[in-house]
Amino acid sequence: MVSRRAVLRTALAGAAGIAAGAVGAREIPHWLGWDRPPVAGGYAAAADDLDAVHHPGVAVHYYVETTEPLVAFTFDDGPAPHWTPMVLDALDAADVPATFFMVGRQLERNADLVRGRLDRHAVGNHSWAHDDLATLDLNGALESLGRTEDEIKRQLGRPVELLRPPFGHLGGSTMLAADRMGYDVVLWSKAMREKMFHDDPMGQARDIVDSVRPGSIILAHDEGDDRRLVTVRGLPVMFDGLRKRGFRMVTVPELIAAGKAPGTASH
Repeated sequence: MVSRRAVLRTALAGAAGIAAGAVGAREIPHWLGWDRPPVAGGYAAAADDLDAVHHPGVAVHYYVETTEPLVAFTFDDGPAPHWTPMVLDALDAADVPATFFMVGRQLERNADLVRGRLDRHAVGNHSWAHDDLATLDLNGALESLGRTEDEIKRQLGRPVELLRPPFGHLGGSTMLAADRMGYDVVLWSKAMREKMFHDDPMGQARDIVDSVRPGSIILAHDEGDDRRLVTVRGLPVMFDGLRKRGFRMVTVPELIAAGKAPGTASH
């Protein structure tokens, strides 16, 4: 027997569908909330605009298949006054290179924090204002990424070849924008779990040391609230523990270069 409540739910759902058809897709994103697909104006990841395509595909790296004991630390969202200097100090003390995915607006404000300190490190694009590229059309994504690339070149004199989309979102025009700008996309295979280890920085360190595998890409942040201290305070122990396991820390470009050539994967 169908309950009155179930009938009412079905009727409401049908009414919503009819209303959506009446107002058109342009209004739907506003109903779906902040984290929404770009129904109005954005592309799917498919290359449905061949005029925008410069390459036959875009490489997406979330780890690198390698038999060498290599691992790459990455830091997102900076540079920022609170944590970026502490992260750089920890990297310098341990002689560890890393990869920084920078937010253009943050670099514009805080370039002095990193200028002259990045010789051993790689730099990538993380959008202008931590924009969710999955909600932007191609022009919007290109504007955010292009402005950030220009800022990195202006402030640091560095080429830009890597993109980490904010939130790891690959929807919208993210892939087409990466294609147009000649970027590889870099995600991650292991993330800092700072909330879980809020009162136990050494627990976070042990989690990283024990779980990393050859070719891992580790996600961390050098901007944000006080929970970032869980990562920052644990970095020396992470570096020491990984070295004791035989690992060597490298930048993401170095890790990619060390990956197996196509067709050499073992089965």
